Amino acid sequence: MRTIVLDTNVLLADPGSLFAFPDAEIVIPETVLGELDKLKTSRVDPDLRFRGREVSRMLFELSEQGSLLEGVELPDGGNLRVLPLDSDIEMPEGLSSRNADDRILAVAFQACRTGCEELTLVTNDLNMLLKAQSLGLNVHRHGDGIEGSFMRRYVIRPFQRYKIPLGILFMSLAVFAAVVVVLLWGGVGRNQTNQSTAGIPQEYRDLMSSVARVTPPNANATAMVDVLRQALDYLVTLQSKPDDPTALLGIANVYLDLRDSTGSLDYARRAIVYYDQYLAVQPDNTDARTDLAISLFYSGQTDRAIQEVGTVLEGDPSHLRANYNLGIFYRLGRGDTAGAISQFEKVLELAPEDDPHVADVRALSQQNLDELLGSAEGATQQAPQGGTQ
Repeated sequence: MRTIVLDTNVLLADPGSLFAFPDAEIVIPETVLGELDKLKTSRVDPDLRFRGREVSRMLFELSEQGSLLEGVELPDGGNLRVLPLDSDIEMPEGLSSRNADDRILAVAFQACRTGCEELTLVTNDLNMLLKAQSLGLNVHRHGDGIEGSFMRRYVIRPFQRYKIPLGILFMSLAVFAAVVVVLLWGGVGRNQTNQSTAGIPQEYRDLMSSVARVTPPNANATAMVDVLRQALDYLVTLQSKPDDPTALLGIANVYLDLRDSTGSLDYARRAIVYYDQYLAVQPDNTDARTDLAISLFYSGQTDRAIQEVGTVLEGDPSHLRANYNLGIFYRLGRGDTAGAISQFEKVLELAPEDDPHVADVRALSQQNLDELLGSAEGATQQAPQGGTQ
């Protein structure tokens, strides 16, 4: 069973990351619990404190099943345990017990000594990532991170359908949702006979409720109207025609768009369900399969994401964005530097320098390539100075 060590910033970026690695042993360093506890009284962003409390709540619920120190089973397979730093174990060279990040790294080394087959440290902190790589640890970045929207900046979809400024005030969102449901249902009703407001799909009601929970408390909800209108259209269609390919693909795209805008992995998981159903009837749509791979990658299913991209490239070896995303999956999902470098080099060979339509792919491929080559060179220079390899 693979072992996943979660850093504090990953949990704060996405509390659902506790359940994002099925069939794995999830290790939470005790230092992480201390950092989460400090958030309760610190003067940080209220949303950050909320996510910290959400992680604590989830862990408390899991503790009702048994001792977190001994390990508890997770709903989707695998287990979770809290691991204190053993004071009797010598700290790896270059790490200090006075530094919280170093203590988390030391716990990762400690977990390796317990006989785990494959260990990955999951962090969105660049300094920790580089230090872990220099020490020979396998590292993975998860979701958007607290800052920088790393995944959103680096993963490229075949078509970006919406740019959604999700800034709806929580107080006004309830009113907005009610207005959208009433007004938009009239638009849907013109195309649907024998429908009434009583026929609004439960999934749509759940969607509106979840948007209220995950939307940051800023202003401006203009572009959301189009997304919610289409979501309602698609879900109503699927009530009477569950296999309608246009509606299946449409609602899958809506969920992935919402994931891109909010960072919520729940939307990525919903997108996977509908992409799977769509591809069961339209298996040759390479763009849809590429979006499925992205959804899988967001949800922590890197192996299957790579498999789906491989299916795309079997039929279309020159699919530029599939080739690029494969490089991202290798880099961030597997920590496979050589494989990632090879993919980004391939993208630069495939993408014409004078084609403005692929300029974004070229630029990001070059950026990733430069970073990987620079990291590899830095690790080579640091290795002789001590550090576990």
